[in-house]
Amino acid sequence: MRNSSARKYMAVLAGLLAVIACAVYLSLTNGTFDMSVLDVVKTLLRLDPNHEHDLVVFEFRLPRIVLGALVGFALGVAGAVIQGVTRNGLADPGILGINAGAGMAVVLFMFLFQGEMNTTGWLAVFTMPMFGVAGGLAATAMIYLFARERGSVDPQRLVLVGIGVSLGFGAVTMYVSLKMNPRDFEMAAVWMAGSIYSANWKFVVMMLPWIIVLVPLLWMRAQILDLFQLEESSVRSLGVSVERERNKLLLGSIGLVSASVAVSGSIGFVGLIAPHMARRLVGLQHRLSLPISGLAGAAMVITADFIGKTLFAPAELAAGIVISIIGVPYFVYLLMRSRQA
Repeated sequence: MRNSSARKYMAVLAGLLAVIACAVYLSLTNGTFDMSVLDVVKTLLRLDPNHEHDLVVFEFRLPRIVLGALVGFALGVAGAVIQGVTRNGLADPGILGINAGAGMAVVLFMFLFQGEMNTTGWLAVFTMPMFGVAGGLAATAMIYLFARERGSVDPQRLVLVGIGVSLGFGAVTMYVSLKMNPRDFEMAAVWMAGSIYSANWKFVVMMLPWIIVLVPLLWMRAQILDLFQLEESSVRSLGVSVERERNKLLLGSIGLVSASVAVSGSIGFVGLIAPHMARRLVGLQHRLSLPISGLAGAAMVITADFIGKTLFAPAELAAGIVISIIGVPYFVYLLMRSRQA
């Protein structure tokens, strides 16, 4: 990396970290129970402990912020990988139906084990992502089955099939949720909207292994992602096993998406917008854009959650809804631009 490029990259990195720090500051200090910066610092450093401050910071606000950052980072990285694999700037885990498939499997888990397993217990917290991965894999298999024509996948056809698959899984999810008892249905409905209001440290602990393991593995294959921007025949001529590498990259992405869906529901458009922001800021090299995409996703989710919980206080708007308000017009804009190209 040349000195000028390195300086630009570090400036972008510092800018995103500053945005995240600002969002974290606002989320920690503002809410139904306002706190000063001094109160927050004393609580975090365990100086002059106050029971009320401990409860607000460590039980309500901090787990929510940390979980939002992890979910946003995972979705940002997964979106960048999926767009790279499919060579489609419109691809997004939510639009392609991966979120819907994972969400359907998690709701099915809630339905099957309602009354038998506490869905916030350790066993449930670590089991739900497994169901999510199975649902995400099923959605991906269906998408490729229906979108493939004459041995290749057309990018626009992929999006259309993904939207159809997403609607189908969404209908199944709604049917299953209506069969739940009222208490579980209410929890599932809030969860499906893409909310992290029920965040706790168990969810954070569950998310960490997926990110610690999968993100470095995906980043190590950044050069393969760069090659995928060429025609498939050109990639094969370079000695790359296209199907095997594609499956590895998709499986890693589905793992990140499924873990995110298990703890936060379906938060769409992060995987669409964050990679576009990253490419505009640091270019097309995935070795550089993947971390930036993850940080952009983290900033989006933390900021959206803060807006959702303060804008209509004391009522709350799910982070997924806040992001969708921005994401839907942006998706339409990208769709129109791709048709004109």
